[in-house]
Amino acid sequence: MSRNDEIAGLFEEFADLLEAQDVSYKPNSYRRAAENIREYPRPIEDVATEGEAALAEIDGVGDAISSKVIEYFETGEIEELEDARAALPVDMAGLTRVEGVGPKTVGRLYEALGIETLDDLEAAARNEEIREVKGFGEKTEENILENIPFARQSRERSLLGEARPVADDVLAHLDGHDAVGDVAVAGSIRRWRETIGDVDVLVASAAAERVVAAFTDWEDATSVIESGTSKASVRADGTRVDLRVVVPDEFGAALQYFTGSKEHNVSLRNRAIARDLKMNEYGVFDVSGVDDPDAGQRVGERVAGTTEEEMYAALDLAWIPPELREDTGEIAAAAADDLPALVTTDQIRGDLHTHTEWSDGRATIAEMLAGAEERGYDYHAVTDHATGPGMVGGVGLSDAELEEQADAVEEAADTVEIEVFHGVEANVDAEGGLSVGESLLERLDVVVASPHSALDQGREAATERLVRAVEHPEVDVLGHPSGRLLNRRPGLELDYERIAEAAAEAGTALEVNANPHRLDLPGPGVRAAVEAGARVVVNTDAHAPAELDYARYGVHTARRGWAEAADVLNTASVGDLRGFLDLD
Repeated sequence: MSRNDEIAGLFEEFADLLEAQDVSYKPNSYRRAAENIREYPRPIEDVATEGEAALAEIDGVGDAISSKVIEYFETGEIEELEDARAALPVDMAGLTRVEGVGPKTVGRLYEALGIETLDDLEAAARNEEIREVKGFGEKTEENILENIPFARQSRERSLLGEARPVADDVLAHLDGHDAVGDVAVAGSIRRWRETIGDVDVLVASAAAERVVAAFTDWEDATSVIESGTSKASVRADGTRVDLRVVVPDEFGAALQYFTGSKEHNVSLRNRAIARDLKMNEYGVFDVSGVDDPDAGQRVGERVAGTTEEEMYAALDLAWIPPELREDTGEIAAAAADDLPALVTTDQIRGDLHTHTEWSDGRATIAEMLAGAEERGYDYHAVTDHATGPGMVGGVGLSDAELEEQADAVEEAADTVEIEVFHGVEANVDAEGGLSVGESLLERLDVVVASPHSALDQGREAATERLVRAVEHPEVDVLGHPSGRLLNRRPGLELDYERIAEAAAEAGTALEVNANPHRLDLPGPGVRAAVEAGARVVVNTDAHAPAELDYARYGVHTARRGWAEAADVLNTASVGDLRGFLDLD
């Protein structure tokens, strides 16, 4: 979180607390200041060092708010905010996540029932106490109780793999409507982040109200949260979906702006300012002859905005793929015309980490091979779990069972026209050892080595453990290196640069596990591999044929790490792959 976000959050909290106590005027002033601080192109901590006069140059930030910003940086707190918290000691953020519960409701329920937390709110609703408060009633109480579970759930970001299908469905629903011009997702889901907040949908149309009506009539929407003339929000499959309709000439500007990231956009705005340009959600404007560029959003001569490509070209930049927009060097690369030609899903030619019913999969070997062939793959590897640390319930295969499976794989391979490899997912123990015998490892086509236990190791020990695994002469792929499960467990903290260097030296590929619960390596790990010259491999870890479709999540994660096709092992031909695996 940037310090701008931090300060903005404090003033938003202050506004809610004051509104809950029926203070007039100030809440809106604090919210306006918070919004402008969050979007201000310079770090707020740098502006604060220049004094109140410099802070006052931010729209909506007057003397009183400027002094509070400086107070916070000097003392670590804002005394008036602490007083407001003491007067109303509630979990404002948690309580206002409940649909229909705003700051004033929080204040009234605290005063009447002493409600401070979601647990308090739920208990009061279940005990039918809220209906007895003046201004509330049975229906309001029922609505609050009904919406509490979703409020709890919304405190966690949704997995990309859960939200992306919702996004695809709403795009398909809107795309065929005659009032809809361009339509796209924006925000973190367009950047293919591993977790997302809401699904943001952007539409270009001259008939905004018709688009809103079509959106709120979407059959997959379970409820309409709010609906206006050009904006609306619905809930679908537990996910909030927000629609924004813009005029066609401003679609490119809005798409660029609402895709983010914030850090990327701030750097772009600074680049624009250096060129006497103003860049925002409405376009790029030449303000070289304007006395007050901040007099309005559309001040100056508009020079770009219909398409994203125009927006970047106005700043002398090549268009930047959304996955790269994290302010990690992509703007300099675009300026130098040195952006990578990112790998695409249709370049993936096979999967080197999959499971069958021999271990914990839900399909036969033949069914998995058929699924790969149906997707147009050139090759497929069967890599069921071996026994070892982290395997429970008899999931893993012994060496003898793996030997037996080799015959079954060979038999099933005769039913398809693609190349079939027999391998294993061996377990990496806490010291970096493998759970499969050396003689068997030598005979298998593909060895994926993955950590499944001791996931609480310190960074140094965990890194050295995996380095030992990638340096093993029979290991071809280091599987899901951190062992994380998104929203469930963090996994190992790793030095990706050290592991990538070892993998490059040893000729071991680092897996981008495409399962939406993993996406491991993450983007920064992929970037480390690319820079070290190590190969990555996009595998699905599929346990059923349908899960082979997870590949797209892995590809976009690899793209977030700047990976080109040549960096990804399973874009290779059968012959080149066999060479990598030392099978020729």
